[in-house]
Amino acid sequence: MATPLRFRRSKAHWTEGRVRAEIYRALDQNLGAEMSTPWYKPPDGYDARRFEMDNGDVALFCWNDDGGYWLGNTETPKTLWGTDKETFDEAPDPVSEWAQRELLAQLYEEDPWLESTPKLAWFFLPVFLSKDGRESTRVFFREHAAGFPDADRETALAFYEEFLETGALDESRYVMASKLGTSESVHHSRMAAAMSEFTVAKLLFEQGYEVTPEIEISTGHSIDFRIDREGAQTTLVEVTRPVPPDHRTADSAVAAIRQTAANKTTGQLQEHGGGVTLFVDCSSFTDEEWAEIARNRPDVGHRPAVVFRARPDGRLDGYTHGSVPIDLPDGIA
Repeated sequence: MATPLRFRRSKAHWTEGRVRAEIYRALDQNLGAEMSTPWYKPPDGYDARRFEMDNGDVALFCWNDDGGYWLGNTETPKTLWGTDKETFDEAPDPVSEWAQRELLAQLYEEDPWLESTPKLAWFFLPVFLSKDGRESTRVFFREHAAGFPDADRETALAFYEEFLETGALDESRYVMASKLGTSESVHHSRMAAAMSEFTVAKLLFEQGYEVTPEIEISTGHSIDFRIDREGAQTTLVEVTRPVPPDHRTADSAVAAIRQTAANKTTGQLQEHGGGVTLFVDCSSFTDEEWAEIARNRPDVGHRPAVVFRARPDGRLDGYTHGSVPIDLPDGIA
């Protein structure tokens, strides 16, 4: 499976002739390609070319006297094999800003519905235009409302757009966007589970916490978040999202959340030995399934725990077990 979109940094000397001979011809021979000037003015001091392949792939290359930057969701020409990879944050700002402007224009041309959520489009650009995941990730948002059942796409995307606009996760963009994966197929349960982390991060951020993803612990595992707030204790948070009973062997919503929580509590949380608050996101459940959970308030085998269900229109319901060391919204009893 290919990884999210990254630059390849070449320190070789480049000329237009070399670009044509070693990049364009390799692409054209293998895939069929056209080389043209970019849609937008390249960074000052750089020359640049845009490559469009017959199979829909796209790539960019810009260069100056210090070397070149390649970016694309296509095969990498042999002349660039072994070069270092850099994220949008690691590449020089002018190069990164130009490339992202080019790719966002490409994204909007292919999927104009994303123009209504520009921060979401920008945030997930590394997977929306990745080699293998460019179809599946967009389909997940377009046709599956980012994992919310019985919700329209516009409301679901606006829910996450509002949060991403805060910039709370900008510094962790690659880490968080990569959680969607870059598979050619839509893996709905895995992708929905990834979005649960955004939902929990949104909930915590709105309570005034600074959210830091992927905290490595002494057992060798990573915990989803560390949250900090002035005057409050630092807390570790792990997130899990049960699959509804009609999509698994569990015969009830209560059994479904118990099974999912057990996978966490008998694994990394047990090895950690405490000190982690578990958030169980039931947002994939229907109204009827959630009503069963809310009525029974089952224990999930870990304390402290927060069991909740979010709706993209802002509704939030839930309950807790144990002494949760986190300020929670009023919707969670």
